[in-house]
Amino acid sequence: MDAAAERDAALSRLERSSHTAFTDNNLLYVWGGYQVVAGEDVMLPGDEIWLCDLDSGTWEHRKITGDIPPDLSGFCGSHANGKLYIFGGCDPTGYTNQMFSLDLTEQCYLWKKVTDTKGTTPSPRNKHSCWVHRDRLIYFGGYGCKTIGEVRNTPPSSFVVEEMSWMTIGDTLFRCWGWNNEVIVFDTHTATWSMPETRGPGPAPRGCHASALLGKKGYISGGVETAELDMFCLDLETWTWTQFDIRSSCAPLGRSMHTMTPISDHTLFIFGGLGVDGNTLSKSRLRHDAWQFNTQNRGWNKLTHPHNDKPRVCHTACLGNDNDVVVFGGSSNLCILMDSVAVLRAPSQNHCRDVIIFQTQPYSLFRLCEDFIGKNPELFGKQINWLPSKLSNKVKKRVTFFSNMQPVLTA
Repeated sequence: MDAAAERDAALSRLERSSHTAFTDNNLLYVWGGYQVVAGEDVMLPGDEIWLCDLDSGTWEHRKITGDIPPDLSGFCGSHANGKLYIFGGCDPTGYTNQMFSLDLTEQCYLWKKVTDTKGTTPSPRNKHSCWVHRDRLIYFGGYGCKTIGEVRNTPPSSFVVEEMSWMTIGDTLFRCWGWNNEVIVFDTHTATWSMPETRGPGPAPRGCHASALLGKKGYISGGVETAELDMFCLDLETWTWTQFDIRSSCAPLGRSMHTMTPISDHTLFIFGGLGVDGNTLSKSRLRHDAWQFNTQNRGWNKLTHPHNDKPRVCHTACLGNDNDVVVFGGSSNLCILMDSVAVLRAPSQNHCRDVIIFQTQPYSLFRLCEDFIGKNPELFGKQINWLPSKLSNKVKKRVTFFSNMQPVLTA
């Protein structure tokens, strides 16, 4: 295979959905997820991670060794203290409650399976979410399995059984599958699992929801089959839930597999998702897919943006520089088929690899200069070298970025 073919093959692996991503020092890190090949889901390799320089738009591919996680779907990825944590999901043998960590501060990337923990490890699950607060990973919700003994010790309001079957898993002969609304904490310093006792009106058991952290409060939205998008808040110090009372006439349509990103001390940005009718929310006025939620006045604000032709579901959204929201990957046309017998996902070939930037506040003059010169390098030519060194170096990257809107792979 020649160099161009290898590059194209590598870049094709950037197309993905249901992955994890985060930003650090204006680098976007992407791991995991799946593609659809010949109508079948294909999990992407766990021994590689992708880094995108958000100044230049170039991608770097890095290999990972160590205890490589198995092929996973529906896992939850979190970034804390320079480490990527992967918890739960479905592997080739079924639901899992395993955790893996990857230290991104090391020169050579090495997966480690987290095994020497204290406390009670949560039951296997997927489609859950996580808040990172005070070096703790705080997981919420998801779909998974419990033993009949675990179900008996779980309040009915915390676990909704959808299916039961006889099967052998170790010494267990009976398993129940269902949705939960459990709050479970993993302390990254002591490697200890715990389950705090929460108070107040919490969300119903769910998965495929969106979550975000503002200060000491974690927010949960959507993921259930309701006509309007709901919103809940958990104080992560008092463990008290609050449900926001929102007039249905003002709320967006209900959705799942969407994203929620904090963009100020009291504002959340919601984008994309799958509507309750089983179709990807699109650009039509009736299915507007970008909203802001003000946690102070509890009001929704519909946003106008330049990306109406790029609907997304199963994507990721991270906070970038200047409170930009950086959206990556996902599917542009996922569809869930429903009949009286089963719920089926129509395989989507429309997996994406582009980075979408949502501007959520006015840019500084410095940022405007960067972007203008980057978009119009021919107006400046060699004069870029005459700019102050700090601006000159950044502008040269912006020139590269705006002249290479498609992914660029570095050696």
